[in-house]
Order: sequence, then structure tokens, then C-alpha cells
Amino acid sequence: MSEVKILTIDQSTSGTKAIIFDDEGKVVHRCTENHQQFYPQPDWVEHDPEEIFEKTKIAIKNVLRESKTDFSEIAAVAISNQRETVAIWDRKSGKPVYNAIVWQCQRGAATCKVLKEQGYSEMVESKTGLLIDPYFSATGLKWILDNVDGVKQKAAAGDLVFGTMDSWIIYKLTGGKVHATDYSNASRTMLYNIYDLKWDKELLDLMGLYESMAPEVKYSDAIFGNTEIGDVFDREIPITGVMGDSHAALFAQNCFKKGMAKATYGTGSSIMMNIGEEPMKSPEGLVTSIGFGCKKKIDYVFEGNIHCTGDTINWLVKDFELISNAEESELLALSVKDNNNVYMVPAFVGLGAPYWDNAARASISGMARNTKKAHVVRAALEAIAYQIKDLLDLMTKEAGIELSEIRVDGGPTKNQFLMQFQSDILDSSVVVHDVEEASAFGAAFAGGLGIGLWKNLDELDKVVSMRKKFESKISGEVRTKLYNGWKKAVNSVKTK
Repeated sequence: MSEVKILTIDQSTSGTKAIIFDDEGKVVHRCTENHQQFYPQPDWVEHDPEEIFEKTKIAIKNVLRESKTDFSEIAAVAISNQRETVAIWDRKSGKPVYNAIVWQCQRGAATCKVLKEQGYSEMVESKTGLLIDPYFSATGLKWILDNVDGVKQKAAAGDLVFGTMDSWIIYKLTGGKVHATDYSNASRTMLYNIYDLKWDKELLDLMGLYESMAPEVKYSDAIFGNTEIGDVFDREIPITGVMGDSHAALFAQNCFKKGMAKATYGTGSSIMMNIGEEPMKSPEGLVTSIGFGCKKKIDYVFEGNIHCTGDTINWLVKDFELISNAEESELLALSVKDNNNVYMVPAFVGLGAPYWDNAARASISGMARNTKKAHVVRAALEAIAYQIKDLLDLMTKEAGIELSEIRVDGGPTKNQFLMQFQSDILDSSVVVHDVEEASAFGAAFAGGLGIGLWKNLDELDKVVSMRKKFESKISGEVRTKLYNGWKKAVNSVKTK
């Protein structure tokens, strides 16, 4: 076993993992500690930052103990985190003034509505690449300032700071010495100018925030600081390799060149395409973000999010009770020669990018007397691939890039039928890399660059192995016919 290891903190929406990777990118051991979800009222979601840090410490202690890893073997601590979730805390005491506002929280919706009505949409997009939406951090921060007693006064006096969960953990691990974030996380706050690469004073003013509150923004492979010697670490260890989770997954998939794309198949899906070193205005329904900053270079991305991909299969199993488990979907889909003109549009909570129709609802269409259960299941799997094609077609058209391949991760990538159909409908290679814990792995990659474990991005290509590569097997005529059927099905559920 390698003596040089990287400890990655993977701080997600539901819990925090501590994962140890060796210098070949293999997982040595992992431990997970879940934290509470708070719902003060409908559509509001909060986390307790203090609890998150306590659970982070427990996960770190457990993974070191269970793996019998000595502190001397840990060369760096890397961090991957849930994006957009944000907190405000006291600069000196380190005490949060309120719970963290989670990316899922909709309490900023009213503020977003006002900002749009006041004509700020174009200004916000021209600076941040983002749409005005409570999904991003800014309106959550404004809510805390406007609704928690004494916070405005303390902020004006320079006593408070804000940050996403990476900033919070770095601040706590360094004993309050470092208040910093990376470019990927900063770009998701709706406060950071991705063109000028700085916190935007006009946007901060709009939210009632102060520049003094914002964290320093660093490259992901920079040394952010050292861990404090205390109840977790018995020596100082450099903190390096900091990225938002979706960006870290892109990095783990080695999407370092313009035109390279990744799809993460989870409950929903995050689709990202590297658009190079110059930001572009995103097409309607997508956003532009900083993908990552590494080796003194910034790469930009188009990103789109789909509400229901893997969750479509969960619905078939748990709610519709059409199949007994997710694995059965592959066998059934392969048991019929085609979809028999059956299409499913999984708009259970509306249509996400690129349609953004929250009022749309799911449908199964095209059923005939000879329609079987297998056709419906096959249509559900095909719907996942169609939705990803919707986004990638939009991205490649806008960026003027031809898609050569897409790299994929997540549980549904084990489904051979889905991966083959994804390749067929895209007319592109689909590469399933043998990447375990993609977000944590990407952060560990950046951390390894930070300490010189790997010298450059080219060396990282040698670390990741490919599990399988799928190539398209259908004709252009069949592809067009299938996709036209999908577009017709989507149009039938759209409300605008």
C-alpha cells in the first residue's frame, strides 16, 4: 500500500464523507457521517454548520482509525463540497449567526422575483453567467442579513464573513486563520464576476453585503493553509484541492480540454461541458460557470441540470411498482427490439433545462394494444438519454464545438442498455471511467497537483482507467426518427 495518501473531505447535502486515496487514485477507506436536515417551513431547507463540522471531525477520526492510517502518511487534505449552500459567521469567534441556507431552499424566491421585475436579469447574467434564482447563494445571504437580529450592524462593522461549506470547513480546520474558497464555488454564489475574476461590488451592494465579508478566491491546487494541531490532527497538514462537487466530478473525468463533457447520472443529472479559457454567454436554459482553476489557468463550462434521470427508475420501482429493482430495467429493456413508439416524459416536478417549465407534468404516450411492460420500462430508460441529448445539443451548437465523446459517472452507468442507447442517440462515444467517488476523487486530483504528487494534468490521464467505451450502432435515419418522437412527446406536456 502506498505511503503517500490524500485525505478528502466530501461534504454533501446529506452528510460528510472522509475518504483516503492512495497515490494511484485508489480508495483506501471511507467513512460517512450524516447530518440533520431542517425544514422551518415548506420549501425552506437549512443545515447546522456547527453540526457539519463536528460530523466532519468524526468522519476524519473514524477513517484514520479504521484504515490504520498514520498522520505521517497523509500528505494533503482536499475538500469537495455541496455547492451554493452558504453561511455567515463571526470573524473572531467562528460562531454562525444562523443556520446555513441550503441550495434547495426557496426562501429567496420572492427576492428573485423582485430583482427580475426591476430589470436586473441581464446585468446579473452578464457578470456571473447565472440566472437569477434562489438556487444560488446570494439571496440566502440577503435573507439572513434582513431577518436575523443584529446581523446588519455586525456586518457593517466588519465583524462577519460569509462562505460556502468549503470556506466554512477551511476556516474551522485552520483555527480561523484562513477564510478562502476556490473559483468554482465562488462562481456559483451569484456574487462573483466570472469575467473580471473578482467579487462584484455592484452585486454585493444589491444584496446588502460587504466586500470585507467575502472569502479570498484561490486556484483549486493552491495551498489554502495548514490544519490546526488539536483534537483532530497531531501535525500541520496542507489543505489543497478544493472544488465544488460537480466541478470536481468534471475534473475527475479529466475533461481538461475544450469540448469535453461529463454527465453525472444521479437522482437528477448535472451536465457540464468545458468551453475553454474564454467565457461565453450561455444559451437560454443553461448557465456559464467557472469549471475549475488549476495550474494558474481558468477553464469555463456550460452547465445544465435535469430534474429526473435516475429518479425515473426509482419511480418505476417504488411508486409505480412496475419492476422490483433498478437492475430489472436493463433486462426488460433488452427483451424487446424497440420502444414500440412508446415515450415517457419524466416531468414529475416539471421540466428542467433547457425547457424550464415547472408546470409541466409527466406522461407516457404512444401506447397501443400490444404495448408491454417492457416497452414502458425501455421508454423510461430512453428518456434519461434523450434529456441529456437535449442539453448537449444545445451546448455544442452554442459553443460551436463538435462532441467527440462524453464521460459519465454515477450508479445508472452500470446499466448497459442505457449507456449503449446514450451513445446511439448522441452519435458519440460514451466513456464509462472506473472512477469511484467522482467528486472526492476530483478534489484529491487537485490536491495531488498542489503538493506535487502529480506534476501536470497530463499525468492524471494515467491514473484513471476506463471501464468501458460505447460506440453508436444505429443509423442517422433511425436516430432522427427516435428523437423526433421524443420532441413530440415533450411538446405534448409543455405548458408554455
